[in-house]
Amino acid sequence: MGIKSVTLLFPGQGSQYVGMGKNLDQALFEKGNEILGYDLKKLMHEGPEEELKLTHNTQPAILKHSVALYNQLDTLLKKYDVKVDRVLGHSVGEYAALVVAGVLSPYDAIHAVHLRGKYMQEAVPVGKGKMFAILKVPANVVEEACKAASKPGSEVMPANFNDPSQIVISGESEACARAVAWLAENFKEAHRAMELNVSAPFHSSLMKPAADQLKAAFEKFKWHENKIPYIANIDATEYAAGTNPETIINNLYHQAYGPVLWTQSIEKLPSDTLCIEVGPGKVLMGLVRKINKDIKVIPLDRDEALTEIEELLK
Repeated sequence: MGIKSVTLLFPGQGSQYVGMGKNLDQALFEKGNEILGYDLKKLMHEGPEEELKLTHNTQPAILKHSVALYNQLDTLLKKYDVKVDRVLGHSVGEYAALVVAGVLSPYDAIHAVHLRGKYMQEAVPVGKGKMFAILKVPANVVEEACKAASKPGSEVMPANFNDPSQIVISGESEACARAVAWLAENFKEAHRAMELNVSAPFHSSLMKPAADQLKAAFEKFKWHENKIPYIANIDATEYAAGTNPETIINNLYHQAYGPVLWTQSIEKLPSDTLCIEVGPGKVLMGLVRKINKDIKVIPLDRDEALTEIEELLK
């Protein structure tokens, strides 16, 4: 076997699309509908896109799609006796990663991320919070801009370290505007600030009430030690198999209103690991290439992916 190491990556919000999951095992989708009490399967397959984009729908849709894709991949990995070295997910993708690691059942995770999306949506009135992608500005300068722009009751912070040239900021609308203005005035090199079309200021301190509700809701679910190492968004640390579930719960709690350290997480990976992107689209492949061009990433969400992976495993 030519592959020494396998890492599974699970995408987050923004990777969804109408038609997702049509060719996958439908049993998981049907059971997910029962748990949610509405037809998310139909929304995934037929839309409308505007409803699929609502956070409380998007998050369980991505999780369902990711887990169903993983189930196909798992059969192949077992055929060649390949062990997964680690898993990590981007934002809500961390929940799919933890399903694969054995921490949560798929059905508890579907319920958890639906509530996560609902609480996040309800935490901040529409218009009060914003997110901007800051392109081609070093992380320390983005952090300085956020610090300069923040004041009590009107704060902005780095939310997603997506790759070295793309950092997303999130927070109260006026604070975001001040941070963008600070960069225009103080960072003279070419850069861009793009407002994101999102329904809430994710991964900011404004999400703390949502995180508190989520932590209370976590008591409904059965949590287990992870069977596969996972890298947590909140601190870019790889947690060994057998980590106490309370530690994992605490990481997810802080992740809801803290930053996604994606760049820092990918930088921890060995360059010879094969990364498989398990979920809709291929967003993470693009990010990984900008962080470490030596890491090979295969997106699983296409017809020929399993054949390509099998050729590498033979």
